[in-house]
Amino acid sequence: MSDLPILAVTLGDPVGIGPEITVKTLAEPESLQLARGVAVGDVVVLDRVVRHLGLNLEVNPIATVADARFTPGVIDVLNLGVVTEDLPWGEVNATAGAAAVGAIEVATRLALAGEVDAVVTAPINKEAIWAAGSQHLGHTEMLGELTGSTRFNTMFWVSGLKIFFATRHLSLREAINQITRENIEHAIREAYTALEVFGTEKPRLAVAALNPHGGENGKFGDEEIVAIAPAVAAARAAGLDVVGPIPADSVFHQGIQGRFDGVLSLYHDQGHIASKTYDFDGTVSVTVGLPILRTSVDHGTAFDIAGTGRASHGTMRAAFKAAATLAPYARKLPAIYPPSIR
Repeated sequence: MSDLPILAVTLGDPVGIGPEITVKTLAEPESLQLARGVAVGDVVVLDRVVRHLGLNLEVNPIATVADARFTPGVIDVLNLGVVTEDLPWGEVNATAGAAAVGAIEVATRLALAGEVDAVVTAPINKEAIWAAGSQHLGHTEMLGELTGSTRFNTMFWVSGLKIFFATRHLSLREAINQITRENIEHAIREAYTALEVFGTEKPRLAVAALNPHGGENGKFGDEEIVAIAPAVAAARAAGLDVVGPIPADSVFHQGIQGRFDGVLSLYHDQGHIASKTYDFDGTVSVTVGLPILRTSVDHGTAFDIAGTGRASHGTMRAAFKAAATLAPYARKLPAIYPPSIR
């Protein structure tokens, strides 16, 4: 076990499903064979979940990673002490938001210091972190600031295919405005680099089209003509194996079938819908462009079922497994994406 990677697993929002799916994942025998997991959050939160689920588990509060026992039947937790009493399930709460932010900050510092090999995050609630004073749009932006990264982006990993995003948290109208040749060229380079970083030799990358049928030579929009195709041509001229634009109703299927190693999605939902429809529980979010390795579930806090014990931990299991699988590449990340904040 001492050779297995150490993963810091944040609990996410304490009143969402994050603590439940974290407990269920860390308690599984398969997880113990993949990596050594340390929960990051509050003992009060984990104790409540263990009681609620009726599990025969010991919650072991620790002050440092070195104190962890990593033994079956025990969940080691770096206790933050933010939550000191039970909070109402499924309600936006500033204390819960503060706990979620604190866990991310602690886990990130541990990864930057090399005390853990990767960070695995449970879902947070944006309203709650804003109520706690955070100005970030979400996890990824927070991690970017904590590490001083300006290159951060999201990569989805599903059934061997890696999906990248040219634009993310923007309205659809604004995202379309961001489809320029310069931006697509940049997104192609970043996606190609990420494929290489995470072990793909001679990557094959496809770029999705924006308009139906790829625009039909300008009849349904000219973004393919003026921005996407020229960006792909420039990448190919630079020696990258990139093709596109390929209509979005077929490119993800082709990728799943093994024709490509990665697909560049042009806006948030284009890639999210494809991956989550194919395999919701098996889709893992990996933040690329950071000096640390971070994987995450691809869903939210599910306040409507929080505290019921009915939350599926399939996505957390997949994120944990992905972090364990990608951990050998983590040591390369600081050289490729150097941190500017320690």
